[in-house]
Order: sequence, then C-alpha cells, then structure tokens
Amino acid sequence: MSGVDYDVIVVGGGPGGATAATLTTMDGHRVLLLDKEFFPRYQIGESLLPSTVHGICPMLGLRGEIERAGFVRKRGGTFRWGANPEPWTFAFAASDRMAGPCSYAYQVERTRFDELLLDNARRHGVDVRQGHRAVGVVRDGGRIAGVRYVDDAGAERVATARFVVDASGHTSRLHHDVGGRREYSPVFRNLALFGYFEGGHRMPAPNSGNILCVAFPSGWFWYIPLSDSLTSVGAVVRRESAAKVQGDPEAAYAALIAECPMIAGFLRGARRATRSPYDKLRVRKDYSYDRTRLWAPGMALVGDAACFIDPVFSSGVHLATYSALLAARSINSVFAGMDEDRCFGEFEARYRREFGLFRDFLIAFYGLHVDEGSYFWQARRISAQRGGRLEAFVNLVGGVSGADFARLDPGVAGSGVAGSEERDSEERDSGVLGSGVLGELIAEGVNLQLRGLLGGGAEPPMFPGGLSASVDGRRWVVPAAAGAIP
Repeated sequence: MSGVDYDVIVVGGGPGGATAATLTTMDGHRVLLLDKEFFPRYQIGESLLPSTVHGICPMLGLRGEIERAGFVRKRGGTFRWGANPEPWTFAFAASDRMAGPCSYAYQVERTRFDELLLDNARRHGVDVRQGHRAVGVVRDGGRIAGVRYVDDAGAERVATARFVVDASGHTSRLHHDVGGRREYSPVFRNLALFGYFEGGHRMPAPNSGNILCVAFPSGWFWYIPLSDSLTSVGAVVRRESAAKVQGDPEAAYAALIAECPMIAGFLRGARRATRSPYDKLRVRKDYSYDRTRLWAPGMALVGDAACFIDPVFSSGVHLATYSALLAARSINSVFAGMDEDRCFGEFEARYRREFGLFRDFLIAFYGLHVDEGSYFWQARRISAQRGGRLEAFVNLVGGVSGADFARLDPGVAGSGVAGSEERDSEERDSGVLGSGVLGELIAEGVNLQLRGLLGGGAEPPMFPGGLSASVDGRRWVVPAAAGAIP
C-alpha cells in the first residue's frame, strides 16, 4: 500500500460529494474524490428544489450549464393528498424568496445531472478517481487522517488528508467511523417500487413539468416528467402493505397502479421504457434514519451517509448539497485558522435544523387527513416563520426556509421579485388563495448564496452565539461584534 497526502478526501461522487470537493478546491485546497462506480451511472432521485438550482449551482460555477442542459422545468408541485378529493397545486412563485426568475427548479435525469457536477469538480482541479472503492479510514491517534481504498486495478492503497468527507450514500462503509449510531424512524418505514414509462399523460400548462404526488390506500405515488415522453413512476408503500411487493414485482407494480385511479389514468396508453437504464423495475427500502453523530475530528458525513428522509418533497439532493456546503465551509474555515469544534458544531446544528424541518413537517403531512390549508398552517408553525401560511409551506418544500437561502440567485434570467399581482395569480392557479406557507420553507438555503454572489454582507447568525457565512459563502465568519476572519 502506498500513501499520498491531500488536504481533503471526499468519498462519493454524487451531488453531495461533488459539491464538497468543488467548494474546498475553490478555496485553494488539494482534494481527492473517490467513487466506486464509473460515471455516468444510474441513480434515483430526479426532482430538484430551487435551493439547489439557484443557490448551490451558482456557487459551483455551474448555473449556466444547468440552464442549457434542457431539463424539464418545474414550477412547483401537484398533490392529490388529504381530505380534498381534487388535486391541489403550489407554485414556488408564491414565495418572495423564489418569485420572479427563481420561481422554478428542474426534473433531472440523475445520470446526466450527477455527471455535470462531477465534471465540474474535475475542471476546478479535484483529483477525481472513478472505480476506486473506499474500504476503511486511517487513524492518527483520536483523529481520522485518511482513507484506505481499492483502486480500479484491484490494488489496495492509502491516501492521507487532514479531512475526510463521507458522501457515499446510504450504503456507506465509513459512517460508523465517526462514532454514534444510525437511528431509524418509527414513522417512515416504507418500500418504493418504481419504473419508467414512455408516453404518459402531462398536466396542462403551465404545470406540465410539476411533480405529481398521489395518495392511495397502500401509500402514495410519485409521477415525475423527465422529458416530453419519459416519466418516472414510483409507488411508496407503507410497511404494513409491504406484502403487496413480495413475490412478483411486475405483478405487484401493475396491481398498485390499478389501485390508484389517477395514476392509472395518466398511464393509459403509455408503455414501459425499454432503453437502459430505464428498462428495469427497481425496489428500494425507503427507511428514514438519522445519526447521533454527524462528525468526528477529521471527518464529516453529508447527504444519505448522514441522514435520509421520506422522498415525498424531493429533499434528497437538497439535503445532500446543503450539508456538503456546510461541511466545505467548516473545512475551509479550519484551514483558515478557526476552531474545529466551533466550525463543525455550526455544521451539525444547521444540518440538523434543516433535516428536522422536513422530518417534523412530514410527520404532520402523513398524519393529517385534512385540506391543504391545514398542511400550510403546520408548515408555518414548524418553521416558526412570519408571513402567510402558503409562503411558509412553499419555503419549506423548496429548501429555502432558513438563513442560508434567504434569496436565490436570479442568474442569467435577470433579477427582481414578482409583484403582488403575479403572486396572487400563482395562488389562484394553486387553488389556495390566502395561504402563505409554501415560499418561506424553500428560501433558507438560497439567501446566503445570493448575498455572496451579489456582493452583499454576511447574514446574521442562525443561532445565538453562532457563526455566519462569508460573503462568498465558502467559509464561516465570527459575527462582527466578536471580530471576523477576513
């Protein structure tokens, strides 16, 4: 085994790993990224939030490339859920934080999206090694100081670094090395059975690109338009209904679709996709979990290596890239001379807050068989936001409920905020005029990014005695009253 020294080693090349690697490289550090697979590779999770598109991607220098990729534009979401027998729709434009040029996200094929992020990391100088499988960590006393891995030729090697970021997903082999334990939710213990169709129905414009979520007796369906013809269709089945997916998955999938009249209607005349990788029916255990520890000296967990939550609000890529941003800020700040415990204490506090918002709201969302206005009220209560209920809901499910995304980057589309007349129009489209919850939950992650990109000042700390983000978003700073690291 041979050892090579780096400043940072990132395990996993998905959105979380590529984000952490790029942001630490941009701050001047030597970064190695290892992934056991070769890209492009298949990955589930195709529906993005505005916080990723207009918050994280501009920080990575990737906004223009994402805009040019031709992904399906998503204005919001449509739900057949709760007591209302008719579908109801929310629009991201209902939030001041996402109104105007930032009032959309994308439905993406992860094979393409993840490769864009990984290629971008390589262009910024990250040493990307594909087909390299991490098998363990290197320790130096009480500190994690590197990674043992098997390269693409089968040789076992060692790389050392001051920091390791585990972004290798729910199958991580390294997460236990930070100590603590993984705790599974007693509420969200589901199975997902999913496949792809060609020729499925589209909702009328302007909501044709929305994600559609439909509750039915055994659980709920997602229906995600990935192109004019390709649609991702998945049934998330409660644990007590898991027997329905045992045995023949194809027969189970057909039976679940037949059990949900709205999805069956949308698929009338459609056919199963036949091109790889969309020709397979897949089963995934969607058991939500958290960890009692998210970091240890020399190592941090991001994305699904740390936590996983039920996918009904498409939070997976948002939580992965947001936690990677927080980890990169902490690493960059320690290299700049800040205390490691304080930096990673901020990382953990912010990440747990964001994860907790989604978890607590989802418990209410699953548990309340009421109309959509009650869900909006719950979002406002959980996020402790002022303003309308609809806006609070939109901010939560858009990933911008906290200070890190107070405003989104308008990017190439221009700047400005939609006026009240435009927002009222969006709420009329949604059938929820007078509610204000949706927008505020989405805006937290986006605000810090835009302030940095537009040259604004750092935001106030999220917690008493806590840290703020630097103007460029890549480091922590001590609030001005206590002095700041330049």
